Amino acid sequence: GGIVDPPMPGGVYQVEEVLIEYLKMCKPWEHASNLGGLMANAIAGPRNIPAFIADSVATDELDDIARITGLPELPKYSLAHTLNIKSVVRKAAKELGGDWRKLRFIVAHLGGGFSICAHKDGRMVDLNNANENGPFSPERAGTVPSGDLVRLCYSGKYNIKELRRKLTGESGFVGYLGTNDMRDVKERIKKGDEKAALVYRAMALQVAKEIASYSATLEGKVDAIILTGGVVYDEDFAATVTERVQWIAPVLMYPGENEMKSLAENALRVLKGEEKAASYADVVKNYKKREVV
Repeated sequence: GGIVDPPMPGGVYQVEEVLIEYLKMCKPWEHASNLGGLMANAIAGPRNIPAFIADSVATDELDDIARITGLPELPKYSLAHTLNIKSVVRKAAKELGGDWRKLRFIVAHLGGGFSICAHKDGRMVDLNNANENGPFSPERAGTVPSGDLVRLCYSGKYNIKELRRKLTGESGFVGYLGTNDMRDVKERIKKGDEKAALVYRAMALQVAKEIASYSATLEGKVDAIILTGGVVYDEDFAATVTERVQWIAPVLMYPGENEMKSLAENALRVLKGEEKAASYADVVKNYKKREVV
């Protein structure tokens, strides 16, 4: 993967000079996934074999209407667990006997951060930003009251780095309960910890509400809801969410994530000629044309 600006649609990309240059820029921010393409190139280059990246976390396939936030200076931008989302979409489509490019899914990737998206005809057309909004997660704050957040910014208690860390790594379960481990939370609930039980139920409710909101994006035409990610190993949590959303569409569950396998499957499709690797140079060129318009 990798985070680059301009962002790229999903798919497999050949690691080429232009992509390498943009990965090194670390714009709009630094992210560990930017090393993936650089490492692949370092391994493949001396051996004269192709290198690929696939389904970047900054994959951008949003419909224009989904970018509007109400504050023109702050449009929504795409940040999601794309690799696993695309992988389970293909798996679900196969299970349903359909073409993943022609089906409509709501996918909830539930890990340390939560990515929930409307996946329509092969594209993630609407989603929450996994770092900034949507449900709170074991570590992240999700959507919070904007006015109170502004006041917190100017309270003098935090600098920008500290507040970012608080919002993306010290909130959610960590903020309320001091742990990001679902097993610890479940153990506390078993022992009668009412606060842990309340926060646990609240997180499930917020996930269900986010899923339901994307049924509106898809006009109520949803082939399946997919729950995936490490949190889905918690059968009680998955069942609680399912009870609240199963009226929308059947719920499929794929606990965990297998990113290495997903990367290999993406590369294999290209090597077998089932899919053509895209060029990031074309993305840059077309993005510039769009800006001129």
